[in-house]
Amino acid sequence: MKNQGGNVISKEHSKHTALVRPAFGTFNRKEWAIVGAPCTNIKLLAGQVISALSVNYKCAYVDTTHNDHVVQLPGKLASGAVFEYTDEINYRQLNYSADFNSFTLRETFAAADLVIANGNHHQCKAQVVIISENKRASLQKRIDQLTNVQLLLLADGTDDVFDFIKDAIPNWQQLPLYQVSDIENIVAFFNAQMEKAKPVLNGLVLAGGKSQRMGFDKGEVNWHGKAQRYHMADMLKAFCSDVYISCRADQQQEIDASYTSLPDTFTGLGPYGAILSAFREKPDSAWLVIASDLPLMDEPALQYLTDNRNPSSVATAYNSPQIEFPEPLITIWEPKSYPVLLSFLAQGYSCPRKVLINNDVTLLNAQNPDVLTNVNTPDELERIKKVLHQKIAAE
Repeated sequence: MKNQGGNVISKEHSKHTALVRPAFGTFNRKEWAIVGAPCTNIKLLAGQVISALSVNYKCAYVDTTHNDHVVQLPGKLASGAVFEYTDEINYRQLNYSADFNSFTLRETFAAADLVIANGNHHQCKAQVVIISENKRASLQKRIDQLTNVQLLLLADGTDDVFDFIKDAIPNWQQLPLYQVSDIENIVAFFNAQMEKAKPVLNGLVLAGGKSQRMGFDKGEVNWHGKAQRYHMADMLKAFCSDVYISCRADQQQEIDASYTSLPDTFTGLGPYGAILSAFREKPDSAWLVIASDLPLMDEPALQYLTDNRNPSSVATAYNSPQIEFPEPLITIWEPKSYPVLLSFLAQGYSCPRKVLINNDVTLLNAQNPDVLTNVNTPDELERIKKVLHQKIAAE
């Protein structure tokens, strides 16, 4: 429901399902508002920081125009269009006529790794405060907005933190304090924050398939001294914080109680639903998703995947040498892939490979391509048995 200003009005409703919400701020999980300086100085600082960080991260900047005299809508918006998309040579531009509410903003900025905003106009869940004598009064008016200050900067001509800042931020002495011109240390601060905020990696073994082509549960095949789904889960423990075995709800009682199961809540979608169910459970975690029918998978392949993980991408995946497409079921899916997966589902697609093909992903070539071999039929099973027997005999 909207009020006259077009903003969404949220009303509590007792029938709403309790969901784990991602740790978003106004725009993104990782966002900082720079306050305490003239807008021109904030733009300059943001530009320097973004220029340095953009080598490794997708950065976004938020500001408000000061062209108060401009009242005419641009382009075809003036004619009544809702959107106007322009494909420029070096960039794309999309103009909107509608207001953005908090839900729209988070959706729009979901692909960014971090957001820096002009705090004179926009609030974020973390702040960088510039101590500038000529903005003392303005900063004092914004004292209530300083809810999570993480960095203090001294402007030229200012040699100490204001007393009202000290009173408002009890731990101010534990915060890093640099000159605003010390770009090297400021960039180092943001790099450290980004590394600290790197999403935890959990493991998800896909064992909820019906194995119709095989004729029996592939996850139960004993290739390495135990059922394959448990063998895969045990391998993932060395690389993941927590490991889950994905299953159908009717399978959950079959899973060994010493392993944590995660039943599908997006049903009828195969592996796609399993991945979405994992993000529904822990939306701020990354998920190393692996199929249970990869009998030749080994720890070096998992080590190579995790060592080359790129949290800035939607996912990090192996490239299939047979079909030259990403292998979606031995892939690290980052938290930013969750809304992407939901968006594809809303458009009628439930193929995780299609998501990888049409998004920014980091693709790796397996050092040993055999590890990507999956088993779907009895004939393939017999062939892999021979490969494993030869491997054991050679050891």
